[in-house]
Amino acid sequence: MSRCLWMAMEERITITLLCCILFSVLQFCCNCCLLGKEAQANGLPCDHDLSVGSQCSKVSRVCCMEGDETKENGDSPVLSDECKGKVKGCVGNDTCACFKGYKLKPDGSSCEDINECLLGAANCRGGERCINTEGSFRCQREVSCGTGYELTDSNNCKDIDECETGIHNCGPEFRCQNTQGSFRCLPKVKCGPGFIQDALGNCIDINECVSQTEPCHRGQVCINTVGSYICQRNSVNCGRGYHLNDDGTRCVDIDECKGAEKVCEGHGCINLLGSYRCECEPGYIFNSISRVCEDVNECRHYPGRLCAHKCENTLGSYKCSCTTGFKIAGDGRNCDDLNECESNPCSQECANVYGSYQCYCRRGYQLSDIDGMTCEDIDECALPTGGHICSYRCHNTPGSFHCSCPINGYTLAPNGRSCQDIDECVTGTHTCTENQSCFNIQGGFRCLSFDCPNNYRRVGETRCERLLCNESVECLAMPLRITYYYLTFPTNIPVFTNIFRMGPSHIMAGDDIQIAITDGNEGGFFKTEQVPTGGVMSVAKLINRPQDFELSLELRLRRYGTLSTYLAKVLVFVTQDEPRVPYNPLLE
Repeated sequence: MSRCLWMAMEERITITLLCCILFSVLQFCCNCCLLGKEAQANGLPCDHDLSVGSQCSKVSRVCCMEGDETKENGDSPVLSDECKGKVKGCVGNDTCACFKGYKLKPDGSSCEDINECLLGAANCRGGERCINTEGSFRCQREVSCGTGYELTDSNNCKDIDECETGIHNCGPEFRCQNTQGSFRCLPKVKCGPGFIQDALGNCIDINECVSQTEPCHRGQVCINTVGSYICQRNSVNCGRGYHLNDDGTRCVDIDECKGAEKVCEGHGCINLLGSYRCECEPGYIFNSISRVCEDVNECRHYPGRLCAHKCENTLGSYKCSCTTGFKIAGDGRNCDDLNECESNPCSQECANVYGSYQCYCRRGYQLSDIDGMTCEDIDECALPTGGHICSYRCHNTPGSFHCSCPINGYTLAPNGRSCQDIDECVTGTHTCTENQSCFNIQGGFRCLSFDCPNNYRRVGETRCERLLCNESVECLAMPLRITYYYLTFPTNIPVFTNIFRMGPSHIMAGDDIQIAITDGNEGGFFKTEQVPTGGVMSVAKLINRPQDFELSLELRLRRYGTLSTYLAKVLVFVTQDEPRVPYNPLLE
């Protein structure tokens, strides 16, 4: 470094300093400043162009102009500017140094905080926690000081003087005395001997006869007084069961059994020295503490072993009883079944069961849900199936029922429930004349008669046959035979039910048969249908009311080229379907 300064004095300082800077890059900051100081010391101008770069020239110029100030302070303003923040200055080896609590960064010119807590360089005591600060650290207690203490700035726990701070609760009769972590309230007034002070400061007498062990000499008795005690000579004191003799010198036994007080009233008494004992009657036990005979609760002492059902304690004994439906047996302990039916509790029939009874009713009656003993009539006609018990009308009677039929045309069947049609034509109860025929229908009858048309003759009771036509075309077009048929069925028979069949007595090959209703079917209740053997007539619409029909059913048979016509006069009597009267109990 002296070589560089010598060359400056030879006015070749610029080139030499440049060489020094090139060879001392690591000492850039300090060397440039020293260069300015040397220039000032040798009288060279501070703004002399050294050709060493603007940054180094700036450092040299500042150090040259403020050389005096730098000498007094020992610091370089330029150095502080170049060594950024927390830099103490240059050290002997021409490097930057940091203040305590900081370390130099890798750039060699900046300082950063040292985390003493992380590096373990803190000297915190046990129970304290290290907290890092800028350039230092501090120790803080992890646990609070507790009641009666406060934390100081030095992180120590200091006792709180409650008496001095006035936060105690001592009363006016007490003075406050501070202790470590607390305080005490001491009474202002002191109690004298023989007294003790309570928590409120009151003086309470001490019972020396109790608190002290044998305060008096043997043969003396201790008597407590206010604030003290006295000792008196002991007099003769007899215990329980004894009393002083007439001379008052000794204790003798008291015979409690002969005393005026009946100690064992109702029981035997045995005198004992200083006591007595009672000989208790059966059912009692002697209580040695209360010294009386007490009743023994046998039901509690012997549960389930004395009585079959219920046990009730009595004075000196017990009594057995039975639950409902039983009676006490001859031994007074067991229970026998009670036959409740002997008292006739039921309105009809009674069946005794073990411990109870059961009422039941005769046919046609049912047991009441209210008392379980009364039998009530069953209204069979009102039951859900009552509408099917009788075919026409049901009549309820006490314990039973009976059925009835319409007054006319029916009679009750042997089963007593169904209504059977009366055939007036068989019984001869009809009103038909001799020229009429009787035809029975459901619930009645019809008187029928017919006359054969002209050119027909009557054959039997229901047929008219055509007479010879003598080749008359009009006659040949008339039916060969007219036959009368009588049918009856109830209302509401199913639709499509076949009710009449018509056809030739035998079928020949090539026969052409046609059948049709020609008259009487204005309501369209019937229809015809071709079948291989002729034709059938069936119900086409539901017939829901009674009515009569007179139908003309014509059959045309073409055989071997000859057409023959047959006419059937069918009288249909539709009767009421199973007449039934709805049940009304008010009408019974």
